[in-house]
Amino acid sequence: MISIDNIRKLRDLTSAGVMDCRRALEDAQGDMKKAEALLKKWGVENSVKKIGRETKSGLIDSYIHLGGKIGVLVELRCETDFVAKTDDFKKLVHEISLQVASMKPQSIDVLLKQEYIRDPKITIEELIKQTISILGENISLTRFERMELGEN
Repeated sequence: MISIDNIRKLRDLTSAGVMDCRRALEDAQGDMKKAEALLKKWGVENSVKKIGRETKSGLIDSYIHLGGKIGVLVELRCETDFVAKTDDFKKLVHEISLQVASMKPQSIDVLLKQEYIRDPKITIEELIKQTISILGENISLTRFERMELGEN
């Protein structure tokens, strides 16, 4: 029997829905780590279904580092203004800005394939897919610009 406390703990860890948490815990026979892995796997599978849907809303995030010596602008799009205003979406676009500032990617394709600076086990593309599974909308990284003082 799966306890409500374990469902709540898993939900707090993953932001997944209550029924998904319950199903994952049942499939993992109560093992929290296995259930978390199942939810991530299911989330990525579900995010693939959303790719291709039109993204017209979103945010532009700015980040200035090292006392004004490095600056980054990132445009991240989603399907609705509602999702663009969520904390999860705002956090994602800011994390991508930090990634651009520190890792100096030359293109969107390079950026998407880079290891995430806070968790090298996943790439930026996987980070975006995880957020797609949480928010339930397609998310697309459309452009970014990185400037460094004295750089051409």
